[in-house]
Amino acid sequence: MLLVAIVCAFTGLCYAELASMIPIAGSAYTYTYATLGELVAWIIGWDLILEYAFSNMSVSVGFAAHFVDLLDWLGIHLSPRWLSPAYLPLGLQDLAGKDIYPQGWHFGFNIPAFLIVIILTVILVRGIRESARTNNIMVLIKLVAILAFVLVGLHFIHPTNYVPFSPNGWAGVLAGGSIIFFTYIGFDSVSTASEECRDPQRTVPIGIIATLIVCTILYIGVSLVLTGIVPWQSVIGDAAPLVNALKRLTISEHSQLLHWTRLIVLLGAIIGMISSILVFQLGQARVWFAMSRDRLLPDMFSKVHTKFRTPAVATWIAGILVAIPAGLFDVGTLAELSNIGTLFAFVLVSIGVLILRRKQPERHRGFRVPGGPIFPVLSIIFCILLMAGLPARTWQRFFIWLVIGLVVYFFYSRKRSEFYKG
Repeated sequence: MLLVAIVCAFTGLCYAELASMIPIAGSAYTYTYATLGELVAWIIGWDLILEYAFSNMSVSVGFAAHFVDLLDWLGIHLSPRWLSPAYLPLGLQDLAGKDIYPQGWHFGFNIPAFLIVIILTVILVRGIRESARTNNIMVLIKLVAILAFVLVGLHFIHPTNYVPFSPNGWAGVLAGGSIIFFTYIGFDSVSTASEECRDPQRTVPIGIIATLIVCTILYIGVSLVLTGIVPWQSVIGDAAPLVNALKRLTISEHSQLLHWTRLIVLLGAIIGMISSILVFQLGQARVWFAMSRDRLLPDMFSKVHTKFRTPAVATWIAGILVAIPAGLFDVGTLAELSNIGTLFAFVLVSIGVLILRRKQPERHRGFRVPGGPIFPVLSIIFCILLMAGLPARTWQRFFIWLVIGLVVYFFYSRKRSEFYKG
């Protein structure tokens, strides 16, 4: 977790500098378009579609798992067939370890994961102001739930669970950091709505850096408490590890405090995940909007709703393409593809900072990464290092996605571009 936080600190500074220079919608896509040219911008835009989509699919599956836990807390038990993904690479077990479904595919669909994406898509189509106000309230509730888990969990830590502190060695740290990396991409999403912010040169860098600092502190606290109250093996493949850990403790300790803390964490996690999906879907639609505005995607993606003044078509299509896979796949399968897309985007953003420093040193920067080229270079190195920790199958799927994107670019997007000389 600390390794990932350090990498994100380097990258967050790079994002902050570019966001202060180029305060328009599109995030890393816009930054690379301005620094590295159209082809590289297309690659990063195509990559961002992968990053945001699979991040949201993962969070949606996590939301569904917490929703099921909330029903369990209320004493409501429904068929797992319609509350779990159709594809379960590790199967599905109850708390006693008994198989509910074996590994692989089964006949079912994760309805809660599907519905939450569709509902939030409707909210986003209605406009950024309503969405931002709702998101702020949800973030506050999430913070209360996280603090409740940490403060109560501190009293139930078993130091023996920390031994060995790094059971899988450096390789495990690297692989773990690579897999959980997508949880940090919130600061990236902040920059995608720059055009809709007041005084973006000042507020966007502050928002990115502040988000990163707060999230790092909270993530480390939650990780230390979680691995201290239950053995780390018990949370493998669990889409709702905090509440399930509290459920195990409640059963073993017969504690009413844990019982009610579990409810607080459940509600906070559910609301927090809703806020995350909201931000990621907002970012994804804005990237599609920016690419369409540059004529690299069909014009319909940049059409603005006549009443709500939002990119409604892009938002709806992004919502549908996220909602359906969220009902089919498990959180682990989805997170891996999101991570490699995120890390690749971070590498190109860091390169963009170095290029702009060389090509346009006189350009005004509301924020400047300290230390000259040191932090951008470290960002590139550590992001590549984390990418190396991802499974080979993730690299294969990522390259297939990029090849598809290049085919679309050379046979469609390039010919529509304003720079095409045909």
